[in-house]
Amino acid sequence: MQLLFILLLQLLGGAYISSEIEEVLDGYAASNYEWQAGDKIIEGNGKKISSKKDLNEVLEKSQGKEIKTKIDRNGEIIEYSILPSEVKSKVTGIYLDEKCKIVTVEKGSPSELQGVQANDKLIRVNGVEINEDANLAVQEINKKGVNTMTLTVKRGEEELTIELTPDYERTYLLGVNLKEAEDTFINRCVNGAMQTQEFLVSIVDNLKQLFTGHVGVDQMMGPVGISQVVAKTNGIAEFFQMMALISLSLGVTNLLPIPALDGGKILILLIEAVRRKPMKQQTEVNIQLLGFAVLIALSLYVTYHDVLRIF
Repeated sequence: MQLLFILLLQLLGGAYISSEIEEVLDGYAASNYEWQAGDKIIEGNGKKISSKKDLNEVLEKSQGKEIKTKIDRNGEIIEYSILPSEVKSKVTGIYLDEKCKIVTVEKGSPSELQGVQANDKLIRVNGVEINEDANLAVQEINKKGVNTMTLTVKRGEEELTIELTPDYERTYLLGVNLKEAEDTFINRCVNGAMQTQEFLVSIVDNLKQLFTGHVGVDQMMGPVGISQVVAKTNGIAEFFQMMALISLSLGVTNLLPIPALDGGKILILLIEAVRRKPMKQQTEVNIQLLGFAVLIALSLYVTYHDVLRIF
């Protein structure tokens, strides 16, 4: 039901981004290969391309290596072997709210290794006053020619100066802006299906990162944090979309094989099916109570961090 609701909401977002080139950007790969506005990218490394999402997947898998592409130019199919442009962006591992409070610090990131903590407030980058301007903070962090940077954070009443060398994330681009597909009901349905699929994949990926230790439990969000996010939605459509996404997240989480959740009950039923005999009732009760206690403790811990993020 949640999936259907999300799909219906996505229909309001318009059509998907097609693979037809609207503009070729100077200084990037495509400008060196005589690509033109109106060309349609139809294939990349043997994969059919019909949307921007398809093209992004091909670029990500290429890892900067040459891509064999096919272009449809007014019915003529032209083949190009194109080397994507590499764009480096700095990665510190901190995530800011709109007032430059550090919401989370990524595990193993340069910031965590140098002692930056969630709930610190970023006040200066390389000596430049940020003044609660998250955009300015990002601009200063990504300033060219600066490798080692200095972050000044406020922790309680104390100001700390932290030096760190950021990691670099590589992104590969062809240097084209793509047109939005024709705004039809079918194309809206296609866009809705793609957006819904991406969200489901992101939920599974986030859960994977949580269980593999790439995301800390303190980065999770409980009822207090969720209510804060919902309160910042703009308009009724965004509000209902957020509620539907939260509902879907809870539905997926409920299927995890953890006692006290439906997934835990399914796991017990599977164990009973393999053993070909039911589990003792008291044993099952004890397992469910233990799972319930763990979930309550986790809820309190997450709520505590939600409150810290607010204040």
